[in-house]
Amino acid sequence: MRKPIIAGNWKMHKTVAEGVAFVNAIKPEVTDTDVEVLVCAPFTMLPSLVEAAKGSSVKIGAQNMHFEDFGAYTGEISADMLLDIGVTHVIIGHSERRQYFAETDETVNLKTLKALSKGLVPVVCCGETLEQREAGETKNVCKTQIVKAFENISAQDAVKVVVAYEPIWAIGTGKTASSQDANDVISYIREVIESVYGDEVSEEVRIQYGGSVKPANVEEIMNEADIDGALVGGASLEADSFVQLVNF
Repeated sequence: MRKPIIAGNWKMHKTVAEGVAFVNAIKPEVTDTDVEVLVCAPFTMLPSLVEAAKGSSVKIGAQNMHFEDFGAYTGEISADMLLDIGVTHVIIGHSERRQYFAETDETVNLKTLKALSKGLVPVVCCGETLEQREAGETKNVCKTQIVKAFENISAQDAVKVVVAYEPIWAIGTGKTASSQDANDVISYIREVIESVYGDEVSEEVRIQYGGSVKPANVEEIMNEADIDGALVGGASLEADSFVQLVNF
């Protein structure tokens, strides 16, 4: 039985004080849940959030990292730096990283390999644009992204990866893939993983849906057989909303 994982991706929002207040507000509301609770925040507040989350079920993740251990990479953060402050997860290959910051399938793979080698849980994103969807390329796009992301990753490590299917046209637009459409694509992604690693691994890998998930639709989405969680943007910024998502 795969444990559901609800993750908030705050993107470029909140001050340190606002982030700490959020974690303190949700802690007592998510203590008895069977859901893995993850908050992915800007680098500036990660140490403070890790401290605020101590003793609770809330885990803290980063939104990006570099694939090298150190070097002349101005503005970048390494896996060791994240581990040093107690971060447990890292989002890799979000569509906004691909669109605005030249992330590629190759760098997604390098970052995933590095995260796994260091003991961080990678949340690896994939998804199609509206143009690709309308051209009937959704599955081909996801297959290409997933196969490359998992390249040179052992079966033993593959089961540790969390995949997030995020149709780009549904991120921040208010548009959401129907729960059935989302499940169909996620089921296909699981088939792709099965083709590489076999049934046992594919059944263990958790696959989230992301794209305008909110309290009003989270239960319907989570009732689908192959959807194991949600990677949530806007609806994760308010404590009350996030608690409702976790306690779907």
